[in-house]
Amino acid sequence: MLNKKRSLFERLSGARPRDDDYDFDDVPVRDASTRDEVEIHTPSPSERPEGHLPVDMYQTANEIVIRSFVAGVRPDELNVSISRDMVVIEGSRDERSEASGSDYFSQELFWGSFARTIMLPQEVDVEGCTANAKDGLLTLVLPKLDRAKQTKLRVRAN
Repeated sequence: MLNKKRSLFERLSGARPRDDDYDFDDVPVRDASTRDEVEIHTPSPSERPEGHLPVDMYQTANEIVIRSFVAGVRPDELNVSISRDMVVIEGSRDERSEASGSDYFSQELFWGSFARTIMLPQEVDVEGCTANAKDGLLTLVLPKLDRAKQTKLRVRAN
């Protein structure tokens, strides 16, 4: 066979042409019992960056609804600030674990403080807003301000 150079795709994916007579028996097999130690650095609370809080935001005819997963955070550990055109959600998720950094094989969960500032597409009635946290899901219901709504005032004589 000609010494044909494999394409980048073939090298990255491990794919090989049909006519390739590559012998997989020549590939060294790594013994699981000689697993290399993997050092996992667990940052201290002061080293941890502030986390990103993903949200869903949608509207109904009269409200804007914001939902976010805040699993592991008690409702009293959440700080929600609402103005007419903006919502800020802040909190902290503390790690409650007996394992140390060197005992982890994988560490993907986010621990530490998080914050999210959300610009609202429409002004809301701050006094009528509600927040509910159940089963790790935070739901904010923000009544829309109706700028077109008019009120008639009676003028009284003094």
